Amino acid sequence: MHRGMHTDTERCVRAVQSKDARFDGWFYTAVLTTGIYCRPSCPAVPPKPRHMVFHPSAAACQQAGFRACKRCRPDASPGSPEWNVRADLVARAMRLIADGVVDREGVTGLAARLGYSTRQIERQLLAELGAGPLALARAQRARTARLLVETTGLPMADVAFAAGFSSVRAFNDTVREVFALSPSELRTRAPKHAAAGAPGVIALRLPFRAPLHPDNLFGHLAATAVPGVEEWREGSYRRTLRLPYGQGIVALSPRPDHIACRLALSDHRDLTVAISRCRRLLDLDADPVAVDERLRADPALAPLVDKAPGRRVPRTADEAEFAVRAVLGQQVSTAAARTHAARLVIAHGTPVDDPEGGLTHLFPAPEELAALDPDALAMPRTRRTTLTTLVRRLADGDLRLGADSDWPKTRAALLALPGFGPWTADVIAMRALGDPDAFLPTDLGVRRAARALGLPSTPAALTTRAAAWRPWRAYAVQYLWATDSHPINVLPT
Repeated sequence: MHRGMHTDTERCVRAVQSKDARFDGWFYTAVLTTGIYCRPSCPAVPPKPRHMVFHPSAAACQQAGFRACKRCRPDASPGSPEWNVRADLVARAMRLIADGVVDREGVTGLAARLGYSTRQIERQLLAELGAGPLALARAQRARTARLLVETTGLPMADVAFAAGFSSVRAFNDTVREVFALSPSELRTRAPKHAAAGAPGVIALRLPFRAPLHPDNLFGHLAATAVPGVEEWREGSYRRTLRLPYGQGIVALSPRPDHIACRLALSDHRDLTVAISRCRRLLDLDADPVAVDERLRADPALAPLVDKAPGRRVPRTADEAEFAVRAVLGQQVSTAAARTHAARLVIAHGTPVDDPEGGLTHLFPAPEELAALDPDALAMPRTRRTTLTTLVRRLADGDLRLGADSDWPKTRAALLALPGFGPWTADVIAMRALGDPDAFLPTDLGVRRAARALGLPSTPAALTTRAAAWRPWRAYAVQYLWATDSHPINVLPT
């Protein structure tokens, strides 16, 4: 990704045809035949390429005489560094609302985080979205409630609480108003799936776009699992979660048409955030058909794609955690990286109770690691400096890593840290920030696979060749890595 993506018509058309929300905010599609403009992930049928023109911002579309699409609300697109100040404020507000800030802290808390008055926030959201923060948060509660009603066996009172409603009556009234059905009618009409199992455990089915090849996805997570924080047990990847209201343990299991998800939460109000993080961890919102079509066009990659289509990028449930682990993994084996991380977990992590398995701790937050003694780290002095500097920047809030990060700016900030080279910055961009075009041309496994396939193996030449794989180079890395016999490529038994 880079500034000015809207000038690359071919890449923009591919992104629109794949409806991938990760491109939202990088450019806007103006449709000549309808006079509207949309985000790339608009659910409407994509227009013909000759009817599309692309602009770098919503304001540019408006100045060109286009009006915003009512279905996809393009002014709420997240994450672009090219947004103007007004649109950026709306995007930040929407991301905070999605994280439950209005439910937890009210509109005044939302405004305080953004540095604006509540009146300014409400006016901006009304202008961009046609709804204020309370209405937007209410709509999110309704969506969460419907998910819980239709996919779990939770009692309705528990659904109301978990979805963020202040009362069962508010829950009932909102569901009826939004969906024109009562909660019990929604549940009756829903397909009958397995309900919750053990007491306190919520069982969900997480859908994905087929195909999904689970081997490298779950194999990577299992092979790199930090003892105490993650484990593979009885066909499931399990891990602890640090959440806004409390903590959780999730078990994720691949199935032919969904991911089975079992969540144990200390506070049900964390359910929406927990589900969002699990979907992100497993890259479930990807469009594998669009990805594989692009990569299959390269004769060197086509056999790899045909052999195992639908590979995903194994991501993370905690961006700061992944950055710390990326530093711990610099120039050492997978086993050594796990050992280093396990020592930090035992020394600084918060203990958890796991009656169903062997998980023992939350991975320590940057604030908990900020006090660590560098001399206690069994690693070279330069890497100790790298780790302590990263932790300090994360704890101070000087460096922010999240799903809404500006990829180029965050990558530049990482590269400015001592001990951060392109590999560390790019693996964080790929697996923590979610950049689908992040690439690792210096990675030894990537270079070895490239050489075996007859591709250029020097970083510069490989980068040149990989331009044909854009904007899906992070997925090309998965196919290249999968040519190795490393345990990360094998679904555990």
